[in-house]
Amino acid sequence: MSLRHGLEIRAATAAEAPGLAILLAEAGLLIEARDLAERITALRQGSATALVALQWGPPSGLVLMHWYPTLAAASPVAQITCLLVGEEQRRMGIGRLLLKGAAQAARVAGCTRMEIAAAAESPSLQAFCRATGFVEAGPGFSRSLRKQG
Repeated sequence: MSLRHGLEIRAATAAEAPGLAILLAEAGLLIEARDLAERITALRQGSATALVALQWGPPSGLVLMHWYPTLAAASPVAQITCLLVGEEQRRMGIGRLLLKGAAQAARVAGCTRMEIAAAAESPSLQAFCRATGFVEAGPGFSRSLRKQG
């Protein structure tokens, strides 16, 4: 999808499951690679996408997004349910590129709004959300996917 200085953002495949299991374990989510591979395959068949950031080795980042219809809007809403960048790769623009890829996928799915939950105990994620154009909306953050003119 996107290349920048050796960094590729693309749809996750079952082949990345071992590296993603390590990345998720860094965040405290212990999932066996085999189970993760099955879940990635299942995600590709639903209203969801998982994008990985790859740069010379195992995945350095992951964004997982689902979209769904709501009563409040005519178009579906995209919700980021997981956004991770490996500790060693933070502050290099990988999170921004993952968000850019997620926004593009959300637009293709017909979404005009993207949301992300950011827990109060995660001030760095909250700061990242604000820095990338999200505004506080209830328990999380929200951002329009329409071009601001």
